[in-house]
Order: sequence, then C-alpha cells, then structure tokens
Amino acid sequence: VQLQASGGGLVQAGGSLRLSCQASGGSFRRYTGAWFRQAPGKEREFVAAVRYNGASTPIGDSVLGRFTISRDTTKNTVYLQMNSLKPEDTAVYYCAARSGQILSTIRDDAYYAYWGQGTLVTVSS
Repeated sequence: VQLQASGGGLVQAGGSLRLSCQASGGSFRRYTGAWFRQAPGKEREFVAAVRYNGASTPIGDSVLGRFTISRDTTKNTVYLQMNSLKPEDTAVYYCAARSGQILSTIRDDAYYAYWGQGTLVTVSS
C-alpha cells in the first residue's frame, strides 16, 4: 500500500484545514487508517484513526472536539478535518495504515506498516 498525504499549509489560529490521504495498491478498504503528527523537537503523536468499516474513530486527547477523521472507501481516501486550529497544532502530519483492527493498539505507531510522506501544517497566532 502506498499513501500520499496532502492538504497541509499555513493557516491562522481558529481556522480550518482538511488533510487527505490517498491510498493506492493493496486492499486499503480492509485497513485501519490513521493520522499522526510530529512537531519540531517532539515525539510523534497519535491524532486519529478510523477502522476499516468506519465504526470506531479514536481521537487523541489534544484534538478531541476539534478534529474529525473519516474515510471514503470508494476513493481509497482517509480525511482529517481540522477545525479551531491552534498554534500548538503546528506539525508535520503523517497518514498511516495497518491491516490489524485491534483497538488496544490503534494509537501505537509501531503497529502501522504503511506511511505517507507527511504534510506540513503551520498555524500562526
């Protein structure tokens, strides 16, 4: 599975962005899709994930209530809608995918075998 992330950019605090993760190859519709982010000097952080059927979408504590993850199986694409953006949301955002569906490990980046190249989101104050 190859993943291509897009949609990043510069936005003012309080604004919105939608990231897209286009998958090609493999059976992506049976995979869990997720977004992680990494700010300068910090470890990679879980943001959100959506299982193959869209039934479960765990959201990271720091973005709860502001970010929403979704998927369009007809387009092999996972989206991250980001609202009420804050300067602390500035980071490189990575999309990832895995074939496993176990909820207990869904936030652990070690369990994701496929990664996109990352897209930079910069939120100005």
